[in-house]
Amino acid sequence: MTDPTIRPATMADAHLIASLAERLAAFTLPEWRTPGSIATADASAMREAIEAGRDDNVVVIAERGGTPVGCLHILVMHDFFGVSHGHISVLSTTVDAEGSGVGRALIAYAEAWTRRRGLSLMTLNVFAGNERARRFYDRNGFEVEMLKYAKSVR
Repeated sequence: MTDPTIRPATMADAHLIASLAERLAAFTLPEWRTPGSIATADASAMREAIEAGRDDNVVVIAERGGTPVGCLHILVMHDFFGVSHGHISVLSTTVDAEGSGVGRALIAYAEAWTRRRGLSLMTLNVFAGNERARRFYDRNGFEVEMLKYAKSVR
């Protein structure tokens, strides 16, 4: 299969971004999270990044033959230790593109984007229950650095 082309997202991609954001919660979630709230928050953050048009907070679309097959939202963040790094906020592919190299191409894009900014670290967050994503990130060289624990106190 051919490598996807990657282009900047525009507001014309809002519907696509919303549908790809829905895929980010396609697994068993903690009881205090809902798929709708996750999709809404991620889609909103991506639309805001597109509207802001900043070089340190971007959304890109992967396409094959002019057909969108995935998206990536990456931004510069600063961690608790004062280290600036590239942070993957969203990486999502269409169902049809799963396992076809689109995710790897988006990771490669994120790595190059991070290097161009002189940053030596890239991070992301993934839900503990998202086994498929965790395996993908493990295969692509990511390591667990910290674990976040949560407890519902309703």
